[in-house]
Amino acid sequence: MIPKSLRLGPQDFVESADSLAVSLLGTTLARRLSSGLILRGRIVETEAYIGVRDRASHAFGCRRTPRNEAMYARPGTAYVYFTYGMHFCFNVVCAAAGDPQAVLIRAVEPLEGIEEMRHLRGLGAAAAAADRLVASGPARLCQAFAIDRTLNAVDLVTSDTLWLEPATDSTRPTRRPLRTPRIGVDYAGAWAKRLLRFVDPTTEHASRSPRPRTKRK
Repeated sequence: MIPKSLRLGPQDFVESADSLAVSLLGTTLARRLSSGLILRGRIVETEAYIGVRDRASHAFGCRRTPRNEAMYARPGTAYVYFTYGMHFCFNVVCAAAGDPQAVLIRAVEPLEGIEEMRHLRGLGAAAAAADRLVASGPARLCQAFAIDRTLNAVDLVTSDTLWLEPATDSTRPTRRPLRTPRIGVDYAGAWAKRLLRFVDPTTEHASRSPRPRTKRK
């Protein structure tokens, strides 16, 4: 069992998705494989999905299906879904039970187990020069951390296979996060333009180079 002091607790997830998406930058995603090996990566990019009013959310309009049922669970639940018939995406449920808000983890910077991550991604040792791409993007991240639907609805507060660890002085962002529109949600109308993607501006591991918000003249 992972000591409570070394992982995020239930109180850490009781906030709105846009707030948690910022709070999670610099925390560590940890995954214990069946072999016992633990993979770790610093979260550097997130997206917030605000719930039933968010046209980009799977729960828009109070939609509730077997696929998105985990979004309605208590804060700190993992929501893992399959998309495009080939990729998994990992989200952290937040806010309150019954209020389907979640944060998509888009990219992490590998900290421990990089060789195993390369193996899980089907990359050879020669790909070491491109390690910044190993877990940059939600699909790559799930491949690198062996996250699939078997981890859907897992309790991140109590699980010994998937959890989050607090930010430390060495992992916490040193600058304010950049905010951009979310990626791949053009169908969401005005919601597609909302600045709900958050990126550590110092990272080289983001899924896409972030562009700072420009000021109107």
